[in-house]
Amino acid sequence: MQQRYIGSIDQGTTSTRFILFNEKGREVYSYQIEHKQIYPKPGWVEHDPMEIWTNAGEAVRRVLGDNNVKPEEIFAVGITNQRETTLVWDRITGLPLHNAIVWQDTRTAGIAEELAKDGGVDRFRAKVGLPLATYFSGTKMRWLLENSSEVADAAREGRAVFGTIDTWLVWKLTGAEDGGAFVTDVSNASRTMLMDLKTLSWDEEMLGHFKVPAEMLPSIVSSVPAEPYGYTRKDGPFGAEVPVAGILGDQQAAMFGQACFEQGTSKNTYGTGCFMLANTGTEIVESAHGLLTTVLYRIGDDDAVYALEGSIAVAGSLVQWIRDNIGLIEKSSDIESLALKAEDNGGVYIVPAFSGLFAPRWRPDARGVITGLTGYANSSHIARAVLESAAFQTREIFESMEKDAGIEITSLKVDGGMTVNNLLMQFQSDLLDIPVVRPLVSETTALGAAYAAGLSVGVWSGIEELKKHWMEDRRWTPLMSAEERYEKYRQWNKAVERSYSWVD
Repeated sequence: MQQRYIGSIDQGTTSTRFILFNEKGREVYSYQIEHKQIYPKPGWVEHDPMEIWTNAGEAVRRVLGDNNVKPEEIFAVGITNQRETTLVWDRITGLPLHNAIVWQDTRTAGIAEELAKDGGVDRFRAKVGLPLATYFSGTKMRWLLENSSEVADAAREGRAVFGTIDTWLVWKLTGAEDGGAFVTDVSNASRTMLMDLKTLSWDEEMLGHFKVPAEMLPSIVSSVPAEPYGYTRKDGPFGAEVPVAGILGDQQAAMFGQACFEQGTSKNTYGTGCFMLANTGTEIVESAHGLLTTVLYRIGDDDAVYALEGSIAVAGSLVQWIRDNIGLIEKSSDIESLALKAEDNGGVYIVPAFSGLFAPRWRPDARGVITGLTGYANSSHIARAVLESAAFQTREIFESMEKDAGIEITSLKVDGGMTVNNLLMQFQSDLLDIPVVRPLVSETTALGAAYAAGLSVGVWSGIEELKKHWMEDRRWTPLMSAEERYEKYRQWNKAVERSYSWVD
């Protein structure tokens, strides 16, 4: 019998992958390509949209070509993407008008501060679920319109269009300037500060505050559409018409892949940053403890499902920084073996506030610090502190989430590249005092997008069937004493306070 697959383009902050899954939700083939991180000024981070598009096409071609997969063997393809990263392009030529501004970028701090003068950072939280911060797409769109003459000219002439990476990829895949689908799903739209969480539509008041013309924005669609958004071009990387039938922002996709479909279920993804989400069902829960209210997904015309989220800017990227900028290790996987040479962190704590602190503190004035250094400290202690910083930041989110959602989280599903690190996973369990559970399929972000596409075209009957595919790979249980847990967290909080007010 002919094998059939569901494809997923996973476009992340540092790389692009194409993965084929089988009908049981198991990874079969994949290919990954890194792209360049562009730093024009301190605090500025950009990506080349054409490099991302080229890499996505190359990843698809390599998977199909290297494994003799025919396009007709692919039921559908889903898209998952780094969220908030914003780009603008010419709808006539199909070419970018500026590099994409990445979610980590802090150049829009002045815009956020200006808007916060009347009503504070939570001025729009009731409508959009988000605080005013450089993180979200709306400030990036306004900055581009105000600071790029090429963008401003194209906007006046009706040529410029805005999108997040999902919009760019779907548009390019389905025809680009020759009639490509111009859409974004509710999960990505909810990260722009321009969409009303209740109506799931672009909000005129918010568009006015951010000075974004409505005609520049894509149509908002369901994460799992009743019909495909469009079909890949025959002259594109697939070489045939394949349905493009699912979109989810990367963290929502990870929830989907982890089968967190029930209210109260949660997961944490350890990638470039750390992102913990809790499903709040069809209820919009406004955070009082520094978290974000976001759309988790929408299936067809069903009511949208929402989530609380805690976003940490720097986790896995701290390992990359130690590797590339400091030269402490040769490859990322060396971090665990180096850390294991020390019994503990030797009193060393690293607060990686490279772009300020995200949830739950929201301190754009913070910058990274290393504290507790003595003559005793060595590279192994620093390696431990690198790993432990992700776990400490996660505990902050964990505590806020339990308070906001009014729930007790009894175990935590985890995914992402850092979960291969057993030392980190054990420390996370110790710090939270609950079991930490890793799934059999670690690529849950890509799997979530594949699930969305497969549901759309009828590969799976519904979410109850998807729940049956989830399987546990490994579980860590807490071993640390309450006294040690308290003391380590106390020291961490002292370190975080030292990171404040570095930017005037």
